[in-house]
Amino acid sequence: MSAGAALVRGWEVVIGLETHAQLSTASKIFSGASTRFGAAPNTQACALDLALPGTLPVLNRGAVERAIRFGLAVGARVAPLSIFARKNYFYPDLPKGYQISQYEIPVVQGGRIEFALGDETKTVRLTRAHLEEDAGKSLHEDYHGMSGIDLNRAGTPLLEIVSEPDMRSAAEAVEYAKALHALVVWLGICDGNMQEGSFRCDANVSVRRPGAALGTRREIKNLNSFRFLQQAIESELEWQIERLEDGLAVEQATVLFDPDSGATRAMRSKEDAHDYRYFPDPDLPPLVIAPAWIERVRSEMPELPGAMAARFQRDDALAAHDAAMMTQSLAFARTYEAVRDACVAQGGGRTQAAWPKLAANWLMGEVSKRLNAEGLAIERLPVSSAALATLICRVADGTLSHSGARQVFDALWGGETDVDAVIEARGLKQMSDAGALEAIVDEVIAANAKSIDEWRAGRDKAFNALVGQVMKASKGKANPAQASELLRRKLGA
Repeated sequence: MSAGAALVRGWEVVIGLETHAQLSTASKIFSGASTRFGAAPNTQACALDLALPGTLPVLNRGAVERAIRFGLAVGARVAPLSIFARKNYFYPDLPKGYQISQYEIPVVQGGRIEFALGDETKTVRLTRAHLEEDAGKSLHEDYHGMSGIDLNRAGTPLLEIVSEPDMRSAAEAVEYAKALHALVVWLGICDGNMQEGSFRCDANVSVRRPGAALGTRREIKNLNSFRFLQQAIESELEWQIERLEDGLAVEQATVLFDPDSGATRAMRSKEDAHDYRYFPDPDLPPLVIAPAWIERVRSEMPELPGAMAARFQRDDALAAHDAAMMTQSLAFARTYEAVRDACVAQGGGRTQAAWPKLAANWLMGEVSKRLNAEGLAIERLPVSSAALATLICRVADGTLSHSGARQVFDALWGGETDVDAVIEARGLKQMSDAGALEAIVDEVIAANAKSIDEWRAGRDKAFNALVGQVMKASKGKANPAQASELLRRKLGA
């Protein structure tokens, strides 16, 4: 049992994931047919995808390059020579009667994924990542007593990423899957759209008594959301533990998760590798990857999220949490860098060290709040980095209060582009006349003797109420910090 592994009713949980990431190529892995999602059934299946006689597969170079990129990112060995094999089984959506995959010699070997789980940093080892083609899809919903077959997905390029059984809870498996999802999207090798099937997981789940041999695993297939992944694993664990505690055996099987019932159910007995009669595909030569090819791909890769977060901590003095938030996606990181740089350019060197934190605070605060409320990704942020930087600068130099800044942000979100014009048109500029502010404070003190007595009696909320009265009298234009300071001075605090 690994150090720190949690037990469930005295049982140790053992989980490994097999993840299918659809590669972001425009055409399929062995044919020129399109991979575009949403086309009418069977309109993106060419002669090769249909397994018509005489057709021969030709490997998509772009798919190989994406596999190399992944291998480099996870610290794996990119095999100089790998083999494509035929995985033989019958299913109506598999026209050839076999799937072209990799078995004995995959293109990516080893590697690891690191991620945070609470305050811990976890590492999950990878066994392999191999290239393969997807199968078609059976359609049941629109047919009564029959099934339709859509072969649009047949031949779609997949990278199957296989972990070691290193995870010890459903929560850990979900965080691993999220980290893997973020990485493949960051690298640009997969769009990560789980609703469209671009990223889906199979979970191998078993339990054992601590120190015992590995238990019999059951594989939960085709989980296409993180919520379903967690629910499916938890349901399966409960089922296996109850069965074992009742003195019954767990038999190796492939199971499905029913989101409606929240339970897993057996689909078929689980096959072993020998059941598929793997053998090298005679139509495809070995895949040879020269060192120069690997180095070229390496030179074109983006900075990895871990390295970028470390740079933000080192160069921008961001806290670890803030740096992690800024690197939640490559698009988010690029937005942060653009806003930060625009703040430095507009605000000058006087407070240059403060701009990274101010930019990060706005992106984690108002920007993320609004994006989440409207279900938008950072790529669709309707406020330009330059305008957001101007807004941040106006708060920093005292032109805007935080409440005024939120009003300006609302205007920018709604399509306005000139921060200063919005401030002027809506009269949002903070009061800078010390005499005018002092007069308002004197009026508030004269009219709120009860609140002053309560504050002097130790009720801190009464002082906040006095500040609120100043803000109300100034129609929100007073600087709250200046108002607080002036109140304290006049009250002898």
